[in-house]
Amino acid sequence: MDYSHCYLEKAGYDQAQAISDLVNLTYRGETGWTKETQIIQGDRTSRQEIEVVLSKSDAHFLVVSYPQALAACIYVAKKQAHAYIGFFSVHPSLQGKGLGKHVLEQAETFAQKNMGVQKFVMFVVSQRTELIAFYERRGYLRTGRIEAYPLNLGIGIPKIAGLTIEYLEKII
Repeated sequence: MDYSHCYLEKAGYDQAQAISDLVNLTYRGETGWTKETQIIQGDRTSRQEIEVVLSKSDAHFLVVSYPQALAACIYVAKKQAHAYIGFFSVHPSLQGKGLGKHVLEQAETFAQKNMGVQKFVMFVVSQRTELIAFYERRGYLRTGRIEAYPLNLGIGIPKIAGLTIEYLEKII
């Protein structure tokens, strides 16, 4: 599909609940290739967490809307000389149609122009090999940095033993 007419917009506080709902539907819902329900239980985020993130001056939530709800969202935060990417979500009914690629490209362009970064970093659940492959096709590299799943962040409870997160990066 052609998404050249879809633009990312900065999210406002009034969109915090919709962003939380989209992230939870994307990762903890029952459909879509990005779901993690087979390995993690519980919500991925909350309205309160999104509101805290929206209050940060060096970070932005970017969204793509469609008539009834959000189509996609992505978080970009400047951390030293690089941009951290997180909360990347595409509505399950729109997955596999190229919107995610478009959103990621637009977010990277936004970060380059507005934050002056040339490097992007993210953490991905290591056991989500298909998700890591998606990012590798977009130029992200596995760094070999692997950490235990962050139980202290309240982003869900592992259903399997040994769940880890992996650090990916992309240098422009």
